[in-house]
Amino acid sequence: MKKFVLLLIIACGLIVEVNAQSYEYKVVTSIESIVPMGIGRSRIVEEKSPIDAENFTTERTDGKKSKQKEVKRSDAKVSLFAETKLLNFYSIAGINFQNIASNDALISSKINKLVESGYELAFVTSGVESDSGKGDGKGIFITRFIFKRLKQ
Repeated sequence: MKKFVLLLIIACGLIVEVNAQSYEYKVVTSIESIVPMGIGRSRIVEEKSPIDAENFTTERTDGKKSKQKEVKRSDAKVSLFAETKLLNFYSIAGINFQNIASNDALISSKINKLVESGYELAFVTSGVESDSGKGDGKGIFITRFIFKRLKQ
């Protein structure tokens, strides 16, 4: 009986090990301009040169920063990224529904390409900074699409 229980525990451990999967994540961001007259800039942005966040992370204990190699904030900028042009929400006549439909088609195309390459859409989050009143006339609508796939 003890051997059976031990064998069962080992088998369960192997099953858990097989089911433990490791994922890699990718973030794609769409920025859609909320600037009247179509003068804003709207894009889908995707990084092409990943960086390690650990190189830019410090820890504080007892109010003191841990020792770390001095890294400038400008070193965090990626050098390779892709920009896909989108249309602006507004045209001279106001909100432009054709532009919104066109952006939906472009964003769908980007999502479909990533799904074809093995990614799965895991999360979507969005935010807006809109016109704050008379004379502002500026704003953006930003959406982050977070994809995951099994590590290769």
